[in-house]
Amino acid sequence: MKAIADEPGRAPTAAEEDWFWQLIEAAWERLGEEPAALRRELLARDYEEEASYAIEEWLDPFLDALRDSCEELSRTQLTDLDRVLERKLYDLDREDIQEVTDGSDDGFLYCRGFIVALGRAFYEEVRAEPRVAMVDAECESMCYFFADLHAKQFGDYPRTGSGISRETASNPAGWTT
Repeated sequence: MKAIADEPGRAPTAAEEDWFWQLIEAAWERLGEEPAALRRELLARDYEEEASYAIEEWLDPFLDALRDSCEELSRTQLTDLDRVLERKLYDLDREDIQEVTDGSDDGFLYCRGFIVALGRAFYEEVRAEPRVAMVDAECESMCYFFADLHAKQFGDYPRTGSGISRETASNPAGWTT
C-alpha cells in the first residue's frame, strides 16, 4: 500500500494549513509584545515608505520557539507541515512579488521564507498586495525548517508527494518569462 506522502500532487489539507499557521502564531506569541507590535506595524505602514527591519532581530528567537514546539512531532506530522510550507513558498513564487523583494534565485526564496515566517496575516497581505513585501528581508532557515527538523530527528528528508518545488521560478503561474 502506498503512503499518502507518496501520492503525486498531494496538496495540504485545510486542517494541516490551519495547524501550520497556529504553530507559527504560537511561536511568535511566546516572544511577547515587542515583536507583535513590530509585525502589526509592518502591516499598517504606508507601502510607499521604507519599512522598519527591526523584526529581523526576532527571527532567531522565533525559530527557536517554533523548534521547541515541534520537538516531539512525528515523521508524518513534520512531513505534513513541510508540505504546507512548500506550498506557501510556491504560492509566493511570483514575478510581481520578486520585483518588490529583489534578490537572486536563492535570495528570493529566502525572502519568501521571511514572508511566511511573519505569519498568516503578513503572508495573505503580500499575496494580495505585493508592495507589502520588503526588499531583501530574508529568513533562509524558514525555507526548509520542517524538512531540516525531519532530517535531524529521523535521518532523512520528508517526501511530501506534492510534485511542486519551493525553488524560484518553479511556479509557472507566477512568471511571464
